[in-house]
Amino acid sequence: VVLASRLIWEKGVGEFVEAAKIIKKSGLKCRMVLVGDCDPDSTGSVPREQLEKWNSEGVIEWWGHKSDMAGIFINSHIACLPSYHEGTPRVLLEAASCGRAIVTTNVPGCRQIVKEKEGGLTVPVKNPQALAESISFLVNNPGLRKKMGKRGREIILTEFSDDIIISQTLALYNRLLINTRFEQKPSEININKNFESHSNN
Repeated sequence: VVLASRLIWEKGVGEFVEAAKIIKKSGLKCRMVLVGDCDPDSTGSVPREQLEKWNSEGVIEWWGHKSDMAGIFINSHIACLPSYHEGTPRVLLEAASCGRAIVTTNVPGCRQIVKEKEGGLTVPVKNPQALAESISFLVNNPGLRKKMGKRGREIILTEFSDDIIISQTLALYNRLLINTRFEQKPSEININKNFESHSNN
Protein backbone atom coordinates (compact mmCIF):
# COMPACT_ATOMS: atom_id res chain seq x y z
CA VAL A 1 0.00 0.00 0.00
CA VAL A 2 1.65 3.21 -1.19
CA LEU A 3 1.18 6.80 -0.04
CA ALA A 4 3.19 8.96 -2.42
CA SER A 5 3.23 12.72 -1.86
CA ARG A 6 5.04 15.59 -0.27
CA LEU A 7 5.42 14.35 3.27
CA ILE A 8 3.45 16.98 5.14
CA TRP A 9 0.88 16.29 7.84
CA GLU A 10 -2.01 17.64 5.73
CA LYS A 11 -1.52 14.76 3.28
CA GLY A 12 -2.65 12.42 6.06
CA VAL A 13 0.77 10.96 6.77
CA GLY A 14 0.01 10.65 10.48
CA GLU A 15 -3.28 8.87 9.80
CA PHE A 16 -1.53 6.54 7.36
CA VAL A 17 1.02 5.58 10.02
CA GLU A 18 -1.69 5.07 12.64
CA ALA A 19 -3.61 2.88 10.17
CA ALA A 20 -0.40 0.90 9.60
CA LYS A 21 -0.16 0.26 13.35
CA ILE A 22 -3.79 -0.90 13.49
CA ILE A 23 -3.28 -3.24 10.53
CA LYS A 24 -0.06 -4.64 11.97
CA LYS A 25 -1.74 -5.26 15.33
CA SER A 26 -4.55 -7.16 13.56
CA GLY A 27 -2.02 -9.62 12.16
CA LEU A 28 -2.77 -8.82 8.52
CA LYS A 29 0.35 -9.04 6.37
CA CYS A 30 0.54 -5.77 4.49
CA ARG A 31 3.49 -3.53 3.60
CA MET A 32 2.69 0.14 4.17
CA VAL A 33 5.02 2.42 2.20
CA LEU A 34 5.66 6.16 2.22
CA VAL A 35 7.17 7.52 -0.99
CA GLY A 36 8.43 11.09 -1.00
CA ASP A 37 10.86 13.33 0.79
CA CYS A 38 10.38 15.59 3.77
CA ASP A 39 9.65 19.18 2.77
CA PRO A 40 11.27 21.48 5.33
CA ASP A 41 10.20 24.60 3.40
CA SER A 42 6.52 23.72 3.82
CA THR A 43 4.44 24.44 6.90
CA GLY A 44 3.60 21.16 8.60
CA SER A 45 6.44 19.13 7.11
CA VAL A 46 6.96 15.73 8.74
CA PRO A 47 10.46 15.83 10.28
CA ARG A 48 13.08 13.54 8.74
CA GLU A 49 13.85 12.19 12.22
CA GLN A 50 10.24 11.07 12.59
CA LEU A 51 10.24 9.35 9.21
CA GLU A 52 13.48 7.55 10.04
CA LYS A 53 12.05 6.49 13.42
CA TRP A 54 8.90 4.99 11.88
CA ASN A 55 11.02 3.22 9.29
CA SER A 56 13.46 1.78 11.83
CA GLU A 57 10.60 0.59 14.05
CA GLY A 58 9.07 -1.26 11.09
CA VAL A 59 5.78 0.60 11.32
CA ILE A 60 6.07 1.69 7.70
CA GLU A 61 8.69 1.59 4.96
CA TRP A 62 10.03 4.97 3.91
CA TRP A 63 11.48 4.87 0.40
CA GLY A 64 12.30 8.57 0.05
CA HIS A 65 12.01 10.46 -3.22
CA LYS A 66 11.27 8.38 -6.33
CA SER A 67 10.90 9.66 -9.88
CA ASP A 68 9.51 6.49 -11.50
CA MET A 69 5.96 6.62 -10.14
CA ALA A 70 4.63 4.29 -12.83
CA GLY A 71 7.13 1.69 -11.65
CA ILE A 72 6.15 2.25 -8.03
CA PHE A 73 2.45 1.75 -8.71
CA ILE A 74 2.97 -1.22 -11.02
CA ASN A 75 4.76 -2.96 -8.15
CA SER A 76 2.08 -2.09 -5.61
CA HIS A 77 -1.52 -3.20 -5.08
CA ILE A 78 -3.23 -0.21 -3.45
CA ALA A 79 -2.66 3.55 -3.61
CA CYS A 80 -3.57 5.65 -0.60
CA LEU A 81 -3.98 9.39 -0.08
CA PRO A 82 -5.73 10.31 3.21
CA SER A 83 -5.36 14.03 2.52
CA TYR A 84 -7.28 16.72 4.45
CA HIS A 85 -8.01 18.70 1.27
CA GLU A 86 -6.99 18.58 -2.40
CA GLY A 87 -7.45 20.15 -5.80
CA THR A 88 -7.13 17.33 -8.31
CA PRO A 89 -4.31 15.18 -6.93
CA ARG A 90 -2.06 14.08 -9.77
CA VAL A 91 -0.79 11.13 -7.75
CA LEU A 92 -4.28 9.61 -7.76
CA LEU A 93 -4.58 10.18 -11.51
CA GLU A 94 -1.27 8.33 -11.93
CA ALA A 95 -2.31 5.49 -9.62
CA ALA A 96 -5.65 5.03 -11.35
CA SER A 97 -3.95 5.18 -14.74
CA CYS A 98 -1.85 2.23 -13.60
CA GLY A 99 -5.01 0.31 -12.67
CA ARG A 100 -4.55 0.50 -8.93
CA ALA A 101 -7.44 0.56 -6.47
CA ILE A 102 -7.38 3.66 -4.29
CA VAL A 103 -8.22 4.45 -0.68
CA THR A 104 -8.57 8.17 -0.14
CA THR A 105 -10.54 10.72 1.84
CA ASN A 106 -14.02 11.92 0.95
CA VAL A 107 -12.95 15.42 -0.06
CA PRO A 108 -13.39 17.35 -3.33
CA GLY A 109 -10.87 16.29 -5.94
CA CYS A 110 -10.23 12.87 -4.42
CA ARG A 111 -13.81 11.63 -4.52
CA GLN A 112 -14.26 12.75 -8.13
CA ILE A 113 -11.37 10.53 -9.22
CA VAL A 114 -12.26 7.50 -7.11
CA LYS A 115 -16.07 7.60 -7.33
CA GLU A 116 -16.95 5.62 -4.18
CA LYS A 117 -16.93 1.85 -4.71
CA GLU A 118 -15.94 2.25 -8.37
CA GLY A 119 -12.23 3.13 -8.49
CA GLY A 120 -11.73 2.50 -4.80
CA LEU A 121 -12.98 3.51 -1.37
CA THR A 122 -13.29 6.83 0.44
CA VAL A 123 -13.03 7.42 4.18
CA PRO A 124 -13.65 10.42 6.47
CA VAL A 125 -10.80 12.87 7.01
CA LYS A 126 -8.54 12.23 10.05
CA ASN A 127 -9.95 8.75 10.71
CA PRO A 128 -7.14 6.15 10.98
CA GLN A 129 -9.56 3.39 12.00
CA ALA A 130 -11.72 3.81 8.90
CA LEU A 131 -8.57 4.05 6.80
CA ALA A 132 -7.21 0.79 8.26
CA GLU A 133 -10.53 -0.98 7.74
CA SER A 134 -10.80 0.09 4.08
CA ILE A 135 -7.20 -0.89 3.32
CA SER A 136 -7.69 -4.24 5.06
CA PHE A 137 -10.89 -4.85 3.11
CA LEU A 138 -9.09 -4.37 -0.21
CA VAL A 139 -6.12 -6.48 0.90
CA ASN A 140 -8.51 -9.32 1.74
CA ASN A 141 -10.49 -8.99 -1.50
CA PRO A 142 -8.04 -9.16 -4.43
CA GLY A 143 -10.75 -9.80 -7.02
CA LEU A 144 -12.68 -6.68 -6.06
CA ARG A 145 -9.42 -4.74 -5.80
CA LYS A 146 -8.53 -5.62 -9.40
CA LYS A 147 -12.05 -4.77 -10.57
CA MET A 148 -11.82 -1.36 -8.90
CA GLY A 149 -8.40 -0.77 -10.42
CA LYS A 150 -9.76 -1.53 -13.89
CA ARG A 151 -12.74 0.76 -13.35
CA GLY A 152 -10.46 3.50 -12.03
CA ARG A 153 -8.41 3.38 -15.21
CA GLU A 154 -11.59 3.64 -17.29
CA ILE A 155 -12.60 6.75 -15.34
CA ILE A 156 -9.23 8.38 -16.04
CA LEU A 157 -9.36 7.61 -19.76
CA THR A 158 -12.93 8.87 -20.21
CA GLU A 159 -12.91 11.85 -17.83
CA PHE A 160 -9.38 12.90 -16.89
CA SER A 161 -7.09 12.39 -19.88
CA ASP A 162 -4.85 15.35 -20.76
CA ASP A 163 -6.76 15.95 -24.02
CA ILE A 164 -10.09 16.11 -22.19
CA ILE A 165 -8.80 18.41 -19.42
CA ILE A 166 -7.10 20.76 -21.91
CA SER A 167 -10.24 20.90 -24.06
CA GLN A 168 -12.46 21.64 -21.04
CA THR A 169 -10.04 24.30 -19.77
CA LEU A 170 -9.91 26.10 -23.14
CA ALA A 171 -13.71 25.95 -23.40
CA LEU A 172 -14.01 27.54 -19.95
CA TYR A 173 -11.56 30.33 -20.89
CA ASN A 174 -13.51 31.00 -24.10
CA ARG A 175 -16.79 31.25 -22.17
CA LEU A 176 -15.22 33.67 -19.69
CA LEU A 177 -13.80 35.81 -22.49
CA ILE A 178 -17.15 35.93 -24.31
CA ASN A 179 -19.03 36.83 -21.10
CA THR A 180 -16.47 39.49 -20.20
CA ARG A 181 -16.69 41.14 -23.61
CA PHE A 182 -20.48 41.02 -23.53
CA GLU A 183 -20.51 42.86 -20.19
CA GLN A 184 -18.00 45.53 -21.26
CA LYS A 185 -18.89 49.01 -22.44
CA PRO A 186 -18.28 49.72 -26.16
CA SER A 187 -15.34 52.00 -25.30
CA GLU A 188 -13.69 49.21 -23.26
CA ILE A 189 -14.13 46.74 -26.13
CA ASN A 190 -12.44 49.18 -28.55
CA ILE A 191 -9.52 49.59 -26.15
CA ASN A 192 -9.15 45.84 -25.87
CA LYS A 193 -9.26 45.43 -29.66
CA ASN A 194 -6.54 48.05 -30.06
CA PHE A 195 -4.44 46.31 -27.42
CA GLU A 196 -4.89 42.93 -29.14
CA SER A 197 -3.89 44.33 -32.54
CA HIS A 198 -0.70 45.81 -31.07
CA SER A 199 0.01 42.55 -29.23
CA ASN A 200 -0.37 40.54 -32.42
CA ASN A 201 2.07 42.87 -34.20
